[in-house]
Amino acid sequence: MATTTIEQPRVVSRDEWHAARKELLVKEKHLTREYDAISALRRQLPWVKVEKDYIFEGPNGKETLADLFAGRSQLIVRHFMFGPGWGEGCVGCSFASDHVGGVLVHIEHHDVTYVAVSRAPVSEIEAFRKRMGWTFKWVSSSGNDFNYDYHVSFTSEEITQGKVFYNFELRDLPFKTEDLSGVSVFYKDAAGGIFHTYSCYARGDEGGLTAYFYLDITPKGRDENGPTYTLGDWVRHHDRYEAGGHVTPSGRYVPLAS
Repeated sequence: MATTTIEQPRVVSRDEWHAARKELLVKEKHLTREYDAISALRRQLPWVKVEKDYIFEGPNGKETLADLFAGRSQLIVRHFMFGPGWGEGCVGCSFASDHVGGVLVHIEHHDVTYVAVSRAPVSEIEAFRKRMGWTFKWVSSSGNDFNYDYHVSFTSEEITQGKVFYNFELRDLPFKTEDLSGVSVFYKDAAGGIFHTYSCYARGDEGGLTAYFYLDITPKGRDENGPTYTLGDWVRHHDRYEAGGHVTPSGRYVPLAS
């Protein structure tokens, strides 16, 4: 895939580079401390008790929200953009999911369970999950209101009107789609009560994309310079990088015309 060229900065002596690097390091340390402070504030957010009984469909049958915790007290839910009949998941959500496998064993031993949830039927989910080689749990919310209650899926009326509640505000729908992405976090106490503690949407979960960390320290950076100015400019399902095609603003892959 073609990438842009860059204008080469000044070439200096090692001593000059060292001085410039130390100047940047001061700002990097400030950013790290700011992130730590924001993380502390995140943990202090109030909680909302989940009163609705959600029933999900997984490869092993029906499961409640409580079941998804798998014996742990903390649950991270990836709201994965994958609607009924799509055949495959959103490219961006797939990109994020490629970062999950290696951390599962670590977070599971730290009292955290990770589950993906989509509106697609479980048969479509399982076929795509196996194609991509992912091992995390993935269930369907097609029979409940979970996606709508956590503002990642929208009714046909909302789509027609072009106004949806997303990322904590009523906004214009950026492109015609029934689903958008996000992450929600839940806690289950000793008595079995379940609480919604946090959600983030849009770019809020970029911290989990380690590929971006590596790109951000390279001279060209993310190189997302059009046409969408997002990861859709270059990211593909990991089995499609040699297949050509393009990604729509809604995250759907479109193959090359035959």
